[in-house]
Amino acid sequence: MRGLFVTVVLDGVGIGAQPDAADYGDAGSDTLGHVLEARRPTLPNLARLGLGNIRALPGIEPRPAPDASFGRLTEVSAGKDSTTGHWELAGLVLDRPFPTYPDGFPADVVERFRRMTGAAGVLGNVAASGTAILDDLGARHVETGWPILYTSADSVFQVAAHLDVVPLDTLYAWCEGARREICTGSHAVGRVIARPFDGNPGAWRRRSEKRRDYALEPAGLPVQEAVRRAGVRTVSIGKVADLFAGYGFDESHKTRDNEDGVATLLRMLADLPRPAFVWVNLVDFDQEFGHRNDPAGFAAALERFDASIPPIEALLRPGDRLVLTADHGNDPTFPGTDHTREHVPLLVHDGRTGIDLGLRASFADHAASVAAYFDVPFETAGQPF
Repeated sequence: MRGLFVTVVLDGVGIGAQPDAADYGDAGSDTLGHVLEARRPTLPNLARLGLGNIRALPGIEPRPAPDASFGRLTEVSAGKDSTTGHWELAGLVLDRPFPTYPDGFPADVVERFRRMTGAAGVLGNVAASGTAILDDLGARHVETGWPILYTSADSVFQVAAHLDVVPLDTLYAWCEGARREICTGSHAVGRVIARPFDGNPGAWRRRSEKRRDYALEPAGLPVQEAVRRAGVRTVSIGKVADLFAGYGFDESHKTRDNEDGVATLLRMLADLPRPAFVWVNLVDFDQEFGHRNDPAGFAAALERFDASIPPIEALLRPGDRLVLTADHGNDPTFPGTDHTREHVPLLVHDGRTGIDLGLRASFADHAASVAAYFDVPFETAGQPF
C-alpha cells in the first residue's frame, strides 16, 4: 500500500494517567477527561471517529459504529517531553530521560554560554514559563542586552532575546553554538530553543514563527528516514522536524499556531503526490493552554480542531490513512505547569470502521504502522495497528 499516511499529533492531549504516572509525580492526571469535565466542549467529529469509544469521557458518548478505529498508546521511554514522545512515535525507545534542570543550569554552563555571547552577564537561569520570564526580565534585557536563559520541566535550554536588541541571526548563532559546544555529554538536553520576542514592557510578543529548535540528532534510524530511503516523500508540518534535527524529512513547514498548521496540511493534501508521509504537530494545546493551566482555552482549541476534521477528510483518497494521536499529556487542571505521564489517544481513519485497537504496548506501534503501510522493512519494538 503506497498512498498518503498523515499523522496529526495533538501536542499534550493525553487521555489518562499511565500506571507509572506516580513515578513522575502525575498520579491522577487526565488531560482530556479533566478538560471535558470542566468545560464540555462540543466535539461531534472526534466523537464520530470514536473518541468516546476509547474510554468513558465526559460528554462524549461512544458510538455503536464509529467512522475510525480507536485505541490508546502507552509511552515506554523514560521521560514525558515532546522529543521523547515523538522519538518513540518514530520507533526510537529511550531507556533514560534527557537531563532536566529544575534549579537552573550549573554555573560553569552559564559562564560558558556568557563567554560565547560576549555579554557581560546572563539573565534568568531559572525554570519558568516563556510568558512569565518576559514579564520578569524583558525590560532588564532591553536595558542591558544580556540574553535571557531559562529552562522548564522539559529538557530544554532556551534563550530569549528582543529582536531590536539581538539580531535574529545572532540569536540563532548563539543557540547553534550552545547545541554544538555546551549542551553535549552530561548536559545533552533534548532541545536548545531560540525564543525571539518583540514589543514593549507589559505587551511583549513572543514571535513563535521565528522560533528555532536545535534538537539532538536521533540515536537510531527513525521511521521517516526509513521510508524516505525507500522513495516515500516525507513532510513535516509544525515542530516535528525540529525534534529530529531535521533528520528524515524532505521538507519542513514551520507554523504559527494550530490554525496555521491545519491550513498548511490542507494545502499539502490538495497537491502532494503519493506516496508520502506527512507528520503534523499542533502545538497550541500544550504551549498555549496546558502549560498555562487554561482548561477553557484548551477546550476551545479542541473545538476548533474538531471543526477542521471534515475538510481534512474531504481531501483524503481511498487507501490514504489519517492518524490522530498525541505525544504526552499536559493536564491544565493538574498542579504545576509540567507535562503529564499519560496514555495518548489513537484514532485511525483509513476505511476500516469501529475496530477496537485496544491498549497498545508502545508509541512505537505508530512507527511500525507507518513502515508496514509503505511496505518498508523497519526494526522497532512496535507492532502495526
